[in-house]
Amino acid sequence: MKAEIITIGDEILLGQIVDTNSAWMAQALLSLQIQIEQITSISDREEHILEALHNASKRADLIICTGGLGPTKDDVTKFTAAKFFNTSLVRNEAVLDHVRGIFARMNRSMPDINHGQADVLANGEVLFNDWGTAPGIWVSHEEKVFVFLPGVPFEMKSLMTHRVLPKLKEFKSEEKIAIRYILTVGIGESHLATQIADIEDSFPAHLHLAYLPKIGLVRLRVSASGRDLEELEKDVEHYTDLLADRIGDAVVAREDLSFEEVIVRSFVESKATLSTAESCTGGNVAKQITEVAGASEMFIGGIIAYANQVKEALLHVEHATLEAYGAVSEETAIQMAKGAQKQLGTTYAIATTGIAGPGGGTPDKPVGTVWVAIAGRSEVKTKLFQFHQDRVLNIERTTSQALLMLWNLFQKEKGF
Repeated sequence: MKAEIITIGDEILLGQIVDTNSAWMAQALLSLQIQIEQITSISDREEHILEALHNASKRADLIICTGGLGPTKDDVTKFTAAKFFNTSLVRNEAVLDHVRGIFARMNRSMPDINHGQADVLANGEVLFNDWGTAPGIWVSHEEKVFVFLPGVPFEMKSLMTHRVLPKLKEFKSEEKIAIRYILTVGIGESHLATQIADIEDSFPAHLHLAYLPKIGLVRLRVSASGRDLEELEKDVEHYTDLLADRIGDAVVAREDLSFEEVIVRSFVESKATLSTAESCTGGNVAKQITEVAGASEMFIGGIIAYANQVKEALLHVEHATLEAYGAVSEETAIQMAKGAQKQLGTTYAIATTGIAGPGGGTPDKPVGTVWVAIAGRSEVKTKLFQFHQDRVLNIERTTSQALLMLWNLFQKEKGF
């Protein structure tokens, strides 16, 4: 079964929000062996919606649309879909009772405009929205399936999980796909590609290797498509083994995991703990770690020591060190890391101090100058980085390098 996703909303095209719905739906559908052929983002305009529905119906068997189901005048998805299917909207009393109930539970009067959310496509099946006022709608039309969902992420996810995916399990897709992942750190994309070029060249036609780079890491995706899932699984496993053996120590995971997830898992398994002392990253290192479920088992806490007085008072950085070397220095970074490690009682500690920009640089320490220190079981590792003028990028690069340094020291000290 081939599928397409259409996201509707001017806010996406204007960059006011990021379309996270499509990525989540693509992963959910892949678990049912349903492959996404195309994702299209369009504005809240009738002509654009009609065109997108028409084009998608020529390519895909399943078309999922998100957005434009709200009560306001700019939400035109249902009205446009009625034109596309040459049908009408009808008032669904069960949906109307549900909407009334939501307002009653909030002890608020229901505006007349919300009555329209109970209007659904006459040729569709209502998908009740337990978390909001806009129901989803399932339409079977000319041997195609169209699903219309609200754009609010938590409402969409609830409807997909409890209403849409169970219905899609009834559909059997003849085309199968098998996928494996390799997560590498500390090696650039071009160097990695050169290292495994001969293996990639030996791939049979039904296998594909994708490079998914981010700052500090590259994720490899090995995929195969065909009709015999068992054979596909054997093929991708064989070639993934070849790649992983060739890449060696740069491989940190053979699952679809983030680097932060790998760190959290490894620390938990080793009963190691982590703390952070952040200046120029402003808590971003701690944020990346604590976004991982289970981080509470290894992350004790962090101190955002932006001002020198905080470095002294909470991390016990010596005043003489700051006077002699400055806040952005190896000496200060070391004392920050040791201070966090001691104050919070952790096995490891990360410290970052630098000039993120755009101001604050000097001839000796220009914008982008960063020191990172990692305090471990037996030693402290430090490194100086000279990044660029972009503040956001400097913070991201510092975070990435800090986590890589942490990982390298953690691997070195295993068994201590």
